[in-house]
Amino acid sequence: MRNRYVLLADLGSIALCMLGAFVLRLDWFFTRSPDETAAFLYAVATGVVAKPAIFHAFGLYRRYWRYAGTADAVVTVIAVSAASAALALLVAVGVIAGIVPFFPRSIFAIDWLLTLACVVGLRLALRLLAEGWPVGQVRASTPLARAILVAGAGDAGALVVREMQKNPQLGMWPVGFLDDHPPKLGKKIYGVPVVARLDGLEDAVTRLGASEVVIAMPTAPGSVVRAVLEACDRAGVPARALPGLFELLDGGVSVTRLRQLEISDLLRRAPIAPHPDAGMYLQGQVVLVTGAGGSIGAELCRQVAHARPARLVLVGHGENSIFEISNRLRESHPQIPVRPVIADIRDADRLREVFAAERPAIVFHAAAHKHVPLMEAHAVEAVTNNVLGTRTLVDVAVAAGVERFVLISTDKAVAPTNIMGATKRMAEAIVRRAASRHGRAYVAVRFGNVLGSRGSVVPYFKQQIERGGPVTITHPEMTRFFMTIPEAAYLVLKAGGESRGGELFVLNMGEPVRIVDLAHDLIRLSGLSVDEIPLVYTGLRPGEKIHEALWEPDSRVEPSGGNDVFRVVERHEPLDEPLNRTLEELRQAAGRGDALQIHRILSDSIPTFVSSLHHEPAQPVR
Repeated sequence: MRNRYVLLADLGSIALCMLGAFVLRLDWFFTRSPDETAAFLYAVATGVVAKPAIFHAFGLYRRYWRYAGTADAVVTVIAVSAASAALALLVAVGVIAGIVPFFPRSIFAIDWLLTLACVVGLRLALRLLAEGWPVGQVRASTPLARAILVAGAGDAGALVVREMQKNPQLGMWPVGFLDDHPPKLGKKIYGVPVVARLDGLEDAVTRLGASEVVIAMPTAPGSVVRAVLEACDRAGVPARALPGLFELLDGGVSVTRLRQLEISDLLRRAPIAPHPDAGMYLQGQVVLVTGAGGSIGAELCRQVAHARPARLVLVGHGENSIFEISNRLRESHPQIPVRPVIADIRDADRLREVFAAERPAIVFHAAAHKHVPLMEAHAVEAVTNNVLGTRTLVDVAVAAGVERFVLISTDKAVAPTNIMGATKRMAEAIVRRAASRHGRAYVAVRFGNVLGSRGSVVPYFKQQIERGGPVTITHPEMTRFFMTIPEAAYLVLKAGGESRGGELFVLNMGEPVRIVDLAHDLIRLSGLSVDEIPLVYTGLRPGEKIHEALWEPDSRVEPSGGNDVFRVVERHEPLDEPLNRTLEELRQAAGRGDALQIHRILSDSIPTFVSSLHHEPAQPVR
């Protein structure tokens, strides 16, 4: 209904409510007197002018009542109260001026109650009418709809159920909730009962005839989601899930966004909850991201865009990936200027041109060579890109007056056993030394493996499973720290905001995960059993460890801004002269293509580095 019709209905209601107040207070229909009639006419005339004006001032005629909620109801109550107070003031002026002979004060209270009931009731009726038929009629009109059991009776689950009820064309009908919160058991939410705890899923599926389970618990830890998935397997019904917290940043809860369960849903720890203020320091700033076309860089750009920077500069070496992420950002954030730049971080002149043109205040450095076996075979490329490229970028950033610089590092920089980890350890030293020299908020952020990133183990395992196996694992006891791409990008933003200069931040990765368990989870998510897909152990590759660590054993570790990020102080801090000599030696060795010398220089410079030269040559990257 258009708000002009709501206004007309309000005018009639105001007059009728005042009439009702006079009837209830004075039995007015039976004992009318000229004074009472004059008082009534003055009150009605004043009310139909003053009250709609007050309602308009409170925005009651600028709201879409189909989607009215609690906040709209509160505003309506305040508006009616303010209108009644204004009416009382105008009537008091009339009495003092002699326009109104008398006026009973209790009429104001009665009129307020009646007006509140009419105004709120009218708007509630509009919402009920807009929501369509009663629940039973909707169910009757869609006899072929699949019966859906919803795991999770929180806000997300309630919204999913409401979507199903309002959109019968989806062919999904909620028959029950599952939830472990005792006060909810036996209650109804939008007419749908909470029938059992999560561990009662199999019985509930049989009893209610459910044909599918929707997991609506975006904040649940992976262990809970895994238990629900296993129960679905036993019950013989498929399961789908709502997106996680970071995916929901781009849009609200909706049945249309349901997706198949993914490995990130089964992480063996609680998901990291994003804080809305984590990226506020980026607002209105020019932000530059290197490696913007990569998995982490692209997600970092998306989350930076949410913080509304003045401009977002995407620097990368691969034109296709930069083209794709720049187009996606322009579609999702058309209000933010996005500047794609094709450049190599090893090219100092090109970087100086970019920084002079864009004048960034904040830089996120995600560009790096990261594949361990490949870098073992190409040590020169690892050094020129990860070490010398980082030095070039830092020098240009310092000269251009960049205020914040965040290097994305890796847990493989801890007691490195491979060239990739050693070069990232050197990159950390370069960034932290620049912070010490120039008093800038330059920081290194270290984390482990990222689920689903390019070249990571998850896509590789998925390909092997799709081919029918086998799934190849280097060692049965191998463990790694894991987090999702959105979690990693979010915590990089958070650490960048907490930096004061020179810190080494480590993201809280939870407990390490056995690669064997990860493979088993992926096999089950593919609808297969571990008996159908064999596992084959191939042995450690050069440079690989069985277990990774997040910091050296003698480091001091303290929480920073909660438990999601740790500040790490290591015993070996970067010193100017030794670092300068090392960088010059690495430059000369790389110029000569001398990989053996590179190994020696890194071994001499990083006390905990153990070279992989005693291994067989590295196998081709998987």
